[in-house]
Amino acid sequence: MSVAQRTEHQLPELRVAGSNPARHARLFIMKIEKKVQQEYFKAIIEGKKRFEVRLADFKCKPGDTLVLKEQKQKAKELTGRQIECEVLYKFNTKDTERFYKKEQIDKYGLVVLAIRKRFRFK
Repeated sequence: MSVAQRTEHQLPELRVAGSNPARHARLFIMKIEKKVQQEYFKAIIEGKKRFEVRLADFKCKPGDTLVLKEQKQKAKELTGRQIECEVLYKFNTKDTERFYKKEQIDKYGLVVLAIRKRFRFK
């Protein structure tokens, strides 16, 4: 089981005119550290890989920081390089059972796609 290091970073309080500050909870950003194989680390550095597929054995939310530490290919040793990434969106694959039958998922699997809006210039 992978263990993530979690560090809470307190954000400045948000003040809304006319609101009661005691009603608003403080916001925290988590820093989660994970290892990643060299080939995937390289693709992230090059901007080709803009997604991360992980076992959902840790908590995170949009705004959290995912620190990916490069791991030597086919080894547990770290290279010393790392990259900090912001979590933009989180989707747990268990939620797909709302859209597909478990038998379909077992037969075909799930695919994770990195996408972006296509810009068309006139």
